[in-house]
Amino acid sequence: MPALAPRIHEVPDDLLAAIDFCYEQGWTDGLPVVPPVVDRVKSMLAAEDRPPDTVIAHHPATGLDLSLHAAAVNAVMAGCLPEYFPVVVAAFEAMDRPDFNFHGSTASTGGSAPLLVVSGPYPDRIGMNSDVNLFGPGNRPNATIGRAVRLILRNVFQMIPGISDKSTQGNPGKYSFCIAERSRGNPWPPLSEAQGYAKGVSSVTVYAGGGFCNVENHGGNTPEQILGSVADAMANYGCITLGQSVVILAPEHMRIIADAGWSRERTQDYLFAQAKRSVDGMKSVGKYRDREYDQQHGDEAHELVEPGFMHRGLRPDDILVTMGGGDAGGHSCFIPSWSRGRGSIMQHAPILAGANTQRD
Repeated sequence: MPALAPRIHEVPDDLLAAIDFCYEQGWTDGLPVVPPVVDRVKSMLAAEDRPPDTVIAHHPATGLDLSLHAAAVNAVMAGCLPEYFPVVVAAFEAMDRPDFNFHGSTASTGGSAPLLVVSGPYPDRIGMNSDVNLFGPGNRPNATIGRAVRLILRNVFQMIPGISDKSTQGNPGKYSFCIAERSRGNPWPPLSEAQGYAKGVSSVTVYAGGGFCNVENHGGNTPEQILGSVADAMANYGCITLGQSVVILAPEHMRIIADAGWSRERTQDYLFAQAKRSVDGMKSVGKYRDREYDQQHGDEAHELVEPGFMHRGLRPDDILVTMGGGDAGGHSCFIPSWSRGRGSIMQHAPILAGANTQRD
């Protein structure tokens, strides 16, 4: 089924009536939306250099396509400003890749939500929050970019809670799940550069994430102590799978790790080596499966995979790790992946901001 043609709806010239109309059409996530008047949609599309009917993502199960116009309508409803639109577009271009598993991650009982991690100079340019209250409310770009993703999933791809979205319990990230990597005081290269983009190019990483897991450690003063706490969260019986991981280190924890000279790669190696459970332990809770053990311990097993144990993920680079949050407080976090296995693999794409941007 192709992308739906744009439609103009005539409504009373009354803001509250227009908001109520959006509710009546089933276009909201339960919260009020900004009525997508024509002028606002046109302003959103002005951030792009391609025709409004350009398809940027396809949902294989429903057969529905996402056009730039449909994305712009939902970005307006979410409360985005035009300068946020390139992030929304890049996120869906990344999620459109088969390994992300667009349908499964949005329809499953697992209750995942697309987490966006924005890296490079663009987050600062549009005022995204990478600091205090990183995953909380109060920042317009973070909140509305993440919300635009949710509204598009609902309104364009028809992933309706209770109908096509069968999340057993869901998680609050289904309203909005979008953060910026903190560059201020970050001792490591930005994720965008680690992903192979040129210096100065920003990226958005998309990850089908489960519920937020806070990792508190105010007493540790070595990398091993801090990361041991994180690894334990990654490997708790309720979360451990062969899936990928996102770890956001608080600045207080990052300072301990960086002051000891640890790189991102060494940190990934340590987390992977320590985020494990014994086969006997996995069997005791009914989570052991022979095929997963064979997959992890096969001919291409990473050298850090320990016999007799199940590790989280297949290799250290399955762990996205960076810094975010406020300066004070020993609170980092781990975001588990969707699915019992490797049903969704995180993807990233460059943020191409501004009309007439050169594209490949």
